[in-house]
Amino acid sequence: MDFRHPYLPITQEDEKLMLKSIGRASMEELFSTIPEKYRLRRDLKIPDSHSELDVTRRIQELANKNRPMGDGRIFLGSGVGLHYIPAAVPALAGRSEFVTAYTSYQPEISQGMLQTLFEYQSLMAEILDIDVVNSSMYDMASGIAEAARMAVRVATHRSRILVPGTINPRHYKVLLTYTEPANIEVEKVEYDSKTGLMSISDLKSKMDENAAGVYIENPSYLGFIETQVDSINKIVHDAGAILIAGVDILSLGIVRPPGSYGADVVVGEGQELGLPMSYGGPLLGVFGCKMDRKLVYQMPGRLVGMTRTMAEPYERGFVLTLSPREQHIRREKATSNICSNEALAAVTSAIYLSLLGPAGLDQVSEAIAFRSNYAAKELGSIPGVVAPAIGRSIWKEFVVRFEKGPSARAVHEGLLARNLHGGTILTDEFPALGESMLFSVTEVHSKPIIDELVKTVKDIVTRGGRR
Repeated sequence: MDFRHPYLPITQEDEKLMLKSIGRASMEELFSTIPEKYRLRRDLKIPDSHSELDVTRRIQELANKNRPMGDGRIFLGSGVGLHYIPAAVPALAGRSEFVTAYTSYQPEISQGMLQTLFEYQSLMAEILDIDVVNSSMYDMASGIAEAARMAVRVATHRSRILVPGTINPRHYKVLLTYTEPANIEVEKVEYDSKTGLMSISDLKSKMDENAAGVYIENPSYLGFIETQVDSINKIVHDAGAILIAGVDILSLGIVRPPGSYGADVVVGEGQELGLPMSYGGPLLGVFGCKMDRKLVYQMPGRLVGMTRTMAEPYERGFVLTLSPREQHIRREKATSNICSNEALAAVTSAIYLSLLGPAGLDQVSEAIAFRSNYAAKELGSIPGVVAPAIGRSIWKEFVVRFEKGPSARAVHEGLLARNLHGGTILTDEFPALGESMLFSVTEVHSKPIIDELVKTVKDIVTRGGRR
């Protein structure tokens, strides 16, 4: 009887047929190009089997080594933030009606999920002050990349995208990954070293006939507010290019929405809207644009629309108005490969926003603004510490520079030793900022915790971390 692997559904006969089809006599010949020193000639060091009780105890033992995030002692941001999630959000989002629903290929049996996604689109469109929002992207990084490709498709015969010099480094890497195969050139625009604002003169000099679009962030990755959005909008549109705005959606309770200053395409990260950090995923890419046919038809992702019967009594119905995936009629012209799991993240954000309402969104935005500005002011009062080190107006995140004493790495390790997690170290990403760190302060950070952070940083800086 042929040996059957407990996890691989393949027989010895199957293996022989596969090897024959590729012109190999044996598995040894198939892997002959792999040097001997890289081959494993022993059994893997896998523990023997254990009872369910023993495994559960071991997992709990490992889990107990983790430090809880809910106590507000984490000041790490950089695109994925620590926010409070109301208990009703996971309770509703986890219902089987949502969890088991597949992509809405058959609208006649998917009305519930289609309507829910339509509500998500409507909520986001209102908050962003933009006309059309799709049913989500993978994350903000892929949203930026798709927006860049979209701009080049719309602005024909142009192949260059301009981005701020302060762009999130991880988003920038994803952008390059998406644009390189499409022969799209990505160029950074200089920024003021003190305010962080985009250099208007440098932007104007680079707005030639090959510039398809300009991407701006407001608030920026480094936390400051870009106050020149109206001027940038005019420069971009006077040159016939497309303005792409990246936003922090929770900031829109107090910061101008991108549609109000003329953004053609809008992207954002929806993780902060009811989704846990979960070691960096799942995330949610928010993507919208103006009601312009040339933009809407080139939009990636899916778009849910609402219709109704022609005669009274009117009955509503929901359909996939735009579905540009590769397995549909678009084939090689597809502009998206977004799938079902992203719909669940969108549903979660819709539930979160519905629970907050307009007043709740304003309160969260204001709470973050008060706490982050208080933290920056207190940290900036420490001798040898500058905060915010770049920008005048900040929201949620801000740069802290250590001009004297320990390095940013030493401060970070000192905070960890005292059960506090500092911000993202910027020394390698933005060497011009010196020994610096990007702190993120949200609604979950209480005044006592912020005060403890300030006191601890002061101790580390002034005493070299000695207790």
